[in-house]
Amino acid sequence: MYDKIEKLVDSSKFQNFIMVVIIFNGITMGLETSKSYMADYGTYFHMFDKLVIVIFTIEILLRIYVYRMFFFKDGWSLFDFSIVAIAFFPSGGSFEVLRILRVLRLLRLVTVMPQMRKIVMALVGVMPGIGAIAGLLMLLFYIFAIMATNLYADTFPEWFGSLSASIYTLFQIMTLESWSMGIVRPVMEVHPYAWIFFVPYILIATFIMINLIIAVVVDAMSDLTKKEEENIIDGVKVLEDGSAVEIKKLQMEIQELKEILLKKV
Repeated sequence: MYDKIEKLVDSSKFQNFIMVVIIFNGITMGLETSKSYMADYGTYFHMFDKLVIVIFTIEILLRIYVYRMFFFKDGWSLFDFSIVAIAFFPSGGSFEVLRILRVLRLLRLVTVMPQMRKIVMALVGVMPGIGAIAGLLMLLFYIFAIMATNLYADTFPEWFGSLSASIYTLFQIMTLESWSMGIVRPVMEVHPYAWIFFVPYILIATFIMINLIIAVVVDAMSDLTKKEEENIIDGVKVLEDGSAVEIKKLQMEIQELKEILLKKV
């Protein structure tokens, strides 16, 4: 019985079935945001949602049965367990927000698909580097926000009237959303030399700092590819070594057979 359940849980068909259930559940969640669809098919959506909870619960129970305590030592398994457990909290009153969190079930695609899981693990591995860059970016925000508040608070209080307003405005400029016609050019009409402040800020915050984050992520993906290639090469070497040993054994057996035949002759 245990072997059959273990084979079922580890089988690709079972994993593909769970993946299909997650995808369909995501589609129904999207349709539930439509009032017209809910008016016509709301009952079926709720029934399917309950069926999904039953399927996920059975899957988690089977995995706990197969892996026992090892299930609770695996971070991805605990993540799946937490997402499924949310469904059993009351959906009314102060727990209403937990009903909204059921959309997190879609994140189970990450645990089901090995490729997504590898990417997430790679990103987690570079978080210290991204954190250092983000910290430096926050420091630049703070420095430029102080300067902008002192320079333009009197003439443009809506954008630079306080430190928090300046930080938000500088964040908008960093995203390059309406930065020129919406903010910088109006400021330059009053302060003609404001470009001396904004151009270096954009060069540093947007083109250097953001690209540094992209470079770290790309480097992580590159390391992931290299590790996969190394694992493949190691696997091929193991197979080659095993094949060489088998060939040697066969040669020895053939040699022994030759000697036996020669003795008989």
